[in-house]
Amino acid sequence: MRWFASILLTAGMAGAAEPALEIVQPLISQSDGGTPVPPGFAHVPGAVLFFTFQVAGYHRSPDSKVHLTYTVDTLDPHGVRIEETVKNDIAAELTPQDKDWKPKVRMEIPLPPLGDSGTYKIVIHVQDEIAKAGAEKTLAFEVSGHEVEPSDTLTIRNFRFFRGEDDTEPLPKAVYRPGDPVWARFDIIGFRYGARNAVDVSYGIAIQTSAGRVLWSQNDAAVERSESFYPKRYVPGAMGINLQSTIRPGEYTIAVQAKDAVGKQEFEGKYKFTVE
Repeated sequence: MRWFASILLTAGMAGAAEPALEIVQPLISQSDGGTPVPPGFAHVPGAVLFFTFQVAGYHRSPDSKVHLTYTVDTLDPHGVRIEETVKNDIAAELTPQDKDWKPKVRMEIPLPPLGDSGTYKIVIHVQDEIAKAGAEKTLAFEVSGHEVEPSDTLTIRNFRFFRGEDDTEPLPKAVYRPGDPVWARFDIIGFRYGARNAVDVSYGIAIQTSAGRVLWSQNDAAVERSESFYPKRYVPGAMGINLQSTIRPGEYTIAVQAKDAVGKQEFEGKYKFTVE
């Protein structure tokens, strides 16, 4: 989902003297026209922010025309833009009844689905093309995302076992019975990027006995090949199998073989579970 912007005519309060150019009332809501979120509110990755701001203190030309330009950048906690810079202009011809008019900008800002936790910033810059004056304002907001520890090399983080596919809480102990489904989720991080933040990450799965004998395997369980403006922070992985009813009790291992084709890296992680 991309941003969009529109200009609304809204009434505002203005003093008798024309003040300096100013960005006022920058607000974030969870829906179009909704109530602004309170201070300290934590958004989730993948959410869409409904952002608005107004401009005051602009100058009019002798023939009552207004010409403003603006840019909006949204930055992650590391100062990386999550979308291309929004650029637009505001041009209007005012009447005497419009003396208190403040232009209002409305736009949507989609957060990255795999965005990091921390303080994000919306940086607005407005230029008055008639007065040749500028104004800038920064609005900070919080995002609470899935924590994945960074790595300089390809690795697997946060391997979790689950009882069922839709479970949200991992098992405290990976213990199953014959015939049970076994579900697991994990994160792959530390891969390299190609042009336009291209990634080419894949993984295979194998189930092994305690003696190392392979009971089941799938070499290309999943592949993530994509490009994006904002670099993909990690690649989520998942797997599910059904244990045979005749499987012997004991300790078993799930081996995950991750590959990074761009960075020419490989990593294998092994994670144990028990059948009782």
